[in-house]
Amino acid sequence: MSELSTAITLSGGAAIPRYGYGTFKIEDGTDVRSGVATALETGYRLVDTAVGYQNETGVGQAIKESGVARGDIFLTSKTWEHGYDEVRRNLQESLERLGTDYLDLYLLHWPRPQVGKYVESWQALLDARSEGLLRAAGVSNFTVEHLARCETETGSAPEINQVELHPYFSQPELRAWHEEHGVVTESWGPLALRGGGLFDEPVVRAVAEAHGRTPAQVVLRWNLQRGNVVIPKSVTPERIRENWAVLDFALSDKDLAEIDALDTGVRMGGDPLEVN
Repeated sequence: MSELSTAITLSGGAAIPRYGYGTFKIEDGTDVRSGVATALETGYRLVDTAVGYQNETGVGQAIKESGVARGDIFLTSKTWEHGYDEVRRNLQESLERLGTDYLDLYLLHWPRPQVGKYVESWQALLDARSEGLLRAAGVSNFTVEHLARCETETGSAPEINQVELHPYFSQPELRAWHEEHGVVTESWGPLALRGGGLFDEPVVRAVAEAHGRTPAQVVLRWNLQRGNVVIPKSVTPERIRENWAVLDFALSDKDLAEIDALDTGVRMGGDPLEVN
């Protein structure tokens, strides 16, 4: 069981850690600096932020102060803007706020289909990757339709698609398309936004008790064994460490199937066709 000590090689050649630390809704300044510092101290080496999170400055400061070499950290951010020039400008601003001259991964945060510019925005990331500003380029919250159009019109599919994914919303059709086209699946909200009822599901509680683990650890382990890159978020040091401690046990095929059966097909987050 080496999911956390190994990485997945993306189609462009960069290797992304299987497990990371998300910073959604963590305020810039002390909160995000403390969270990132704890995560790096614990062993996380993938750190995920976004322009829209408004905490890139704090993330960058925490990385600089951590003592961990920049080359050992896989740093991801995302842009909300669309349009070729807008994406390139956003990328440069992200680099400045994060205090780095390259990003390991930059994503288009949402397809925003009503704007109608996600293909040219994707081309902007491809060009930035070819110039060495990015080690990898991807998207977030894209549907099969959006992914296929990017691939058809530019000749390159995104290397990764970061999407809402948890036992209540496991997206099997999208994951199948990803696998067929060499796109890595990355889960945001892997714990179903904590408090969504998942931890109280009898099957989750039973599996947790059987393995001597918490419901959160079982759900994160399910995500890993389904082949996803996973980025749980917390600001509590104990939970950051608890979320990390999922390496030394494995769910059985029966466990996985029973948790799979919780899928409702209903999102808890935004709809990619409507977020604009």
